[in-house]
Amino acid sequence: MYVCVCNAIREEDLRGEARKGTVCAKRAYAELGRKPKCGLCLPQARNLMAQEGVALSRKEYAALSA
Repeated sequence: MYVCVCNAIREEDLRGEARKGTVCAKRAYAELGRKPKCGLCLPQARNLMAQEGVALSRKEYAALSA
């Protein structure tokens, strides 16, 4: 599923960045070589990345977001 139509960013792309340790949606976009345009996708992107963060222990996730 596409999360960001403006940049053609898929759910798998964002989940992959989260698994690499990226906890910020805007940082994930940058890692993918893009940046938010209209910004309507950012809440969904943040939600997906947070869901992926649940796979890490709370301590690991807190350390990544610090």
